[in-house]
Amino acid sequence: MLYNSKKKLRLGEILIKNGLISPVQLEEALVIQKDWGSRLGDVIMARGWVTSKKFYHTLAEHFDMPFVDFYKEPAEPTLLKSALYGQYLEHLVVPYKHHEGRLMVAIADIGDASMQFAENEFGRDVDYVMTSKFDIIWHLQACGKEFFNHTAVHALSFARPKQSAKQVFTVQQLIQIGLILSAMFGIFVYWPTASLIALNIFAGLFFLINYFFKATLAWVGSHRKVDMRITDRMLANLDDASLPLYTVLVPMYKEAKTLPIIAASLRKLDYPKSKLDVKLVLEEDDQETIQAAKDLGLESFFEIIRVPHSLPKTKPKACNYALNFARGKFLTIYDAEDKPEPQQLKKALITFAQSAEDVICVQARLNYFNSTENWMTRMFTLEYSIWFDYFLPGLDILRIPIPLGGTSNHFKMDKLREIGLWDPYNVTEDADLGMRITQLGYRVGVVNSTTYEEATGALGNWIRQRSRWVKGYMQTYLVYMRHPIDTYRTLGHAGFWGFQMFVGGTIMTTLLLPFMYGMYFFWLITQTMALDSYFPPIVLYMSLFNLLMGNGFFIYVYMLGAFKRHNYTLIPYALTAPFYWMLLSLAGYKALWQLVFNPFYWEKTTHGLTHFVHEELDLPENQNAKT
Repeated sequence: MLYNSKKKLRLGEILIKNGLISPVQLEEALVIQKDWGSRLGDVIMARGWVTSKKFYHTLAEHFDMPFVDFYKEPAEPTLLKSALYGQYLEHLVVPYKHHEGRLMVAIADIGDASMQFAENEFGRDVDYVMTSKFDIIWHLQACGKEFFNHTAVHALSFARPKQSAKQVFTVQQLIQIGLILSAMFGIFVYWPTASLIALNIFAGLFFLINYFFKATLAWVGSHRKVDMRITDRMLANLDDASLPLYTVLVPMYKEAKTLPIIAASLRKLDYPKSKLDVKLVLEEDDQETIQAAKDLGLESFFEIIRVPHSLPKTKPKACNYALNFARGKFLTIYDAEDKPEPQQLKKALITFAQSAEDVICVQARLNYFNSTENWMTRMFTLEYSIWFDYFLPGLDILRIPIPLGGTSNHFKMDKLREIGLWDPYNVTEDADLGMRITQLGYRVGVVNSTTYEEATGALGNWIRQRSRWVKGYMQTYLVYMRHPIDTYRTLGHAGFWGFQMFVGGTIMTTLLLPFMYGMYFFWLITQTMALDSYFPPIVLYMSLFNLLMGNGFFIYVYMLGAFKRHNYTLIPYALTAPFYWMLLSLAGYKALWQLVFNPFYWEKTTHGLTHFVHEELDLPENQNAKT
């Protein structure tokens, strides 16, 4: 039985009659509704004026329908079909229970599409009841968590096993590594001097090529026209009413302290709140953060997604799980401490609209708001400045795969699903996804918008974070070098060799640097002649060039990064970069150890430790509103 509105009063008038909103709020909501192009109820709930349960109770009254509270009157889980979970979520319709021989169907969206789905699936001879959107979502989470979790963990390894890091080393790779190490050992035993000269030549050539490669990236990336710059006029010409639903994933684990920061940042986004679909992706055993989210009184565009415990316990697995509940046409990810520029979503949409169809991801730039807290945060900021302001734009213009940042990458939702989502076994899932996008014939763009993060200023915390990143780079390199000929064919000349230098080169640099610095400082302190036989003239000159010009160039680029961001006080700290690079090597060797003995372990980076406050936090308009 389909219920119709029999009330003479409109929905807004009923809300006023029931004391849920004021006449002034209704007038404001009607103005916003026209601007946003959203339904009145979505506007009112997005503003936090009425709780979800009270609004849907009023909506049931408006349509003369019974209202059910799933918490008090649970639905029958056996009525759900796992094959229809996606459509249940899309239309906010689920079979509720049988009553007196008739099927009752719970609905939270009285719209044409939802009613058509319900009629096609359940027929016309059913009874409808109204419930809240969150009751349906929580019901599906509770009943379908095993299904959703299995999909999140295994979808990529089943659909694209060659691109999954589930198997760390293939048998072929282990054989190749064993043969190479055995050959190197045998050659060293019989020809030790020649072997060391050969290793010096290899290291010297590698650093020389790496220097020219990074110099090219910095030169190309510094060009003013390398970005697709989104102007204020372009933003002003956007019509809010035509904007699509945008999903924002915020994966967190044990970050109750930083939850108010990201909530305040998301409220400041210049985007219709009724068209935001924010998922707070929390582990179900993280009760502290879950309770903190409940206590914040978040508006209706926030939803809590509880990720069930399973291995691997990684951020990409959690994102894959949450994506089952995403409803947006576009999607982005923010970390708990992120402060994106308010117009970033709109800039991403304009970039997509003005780019070729094969651009399915847009990467915003990352930087730090606590850059001057201590030496570590200063160096981290300098590194990120050249990474996102020079190197990534350079990769984009040269058509080399872009290792995405872990946050502020914006996707076309349908294409993200098509390419297999994130690899739950890769602990630097963003780098892997950037490679896969390119290998499957798509592209990543860069937009002139920045997200400000908290730079970790504690050494142990920094080592944990950086070793995880390097381990993920190692995983990514192993995956895409399982079949190097296929990778070469799909990436092309520039893409393949760029991947070797940018991903493989990053790994190699961290592992070789201590030996090169070690030999130099050993000679500098002792003035020994014992190393002369291992450095014939051409090798010596090449090594000196790398030492002076190579290191000098990277120090200069660090200075440029600070200059471009107007962080002039950071420029002198670029001179200390070699000490920072040695810490990178320490993290690199820790990553190598973990790759062998604990490849899928996700080392947690603790946030919220900074003494800096980037800006005063905003509070919800109604702290009593609960989702």
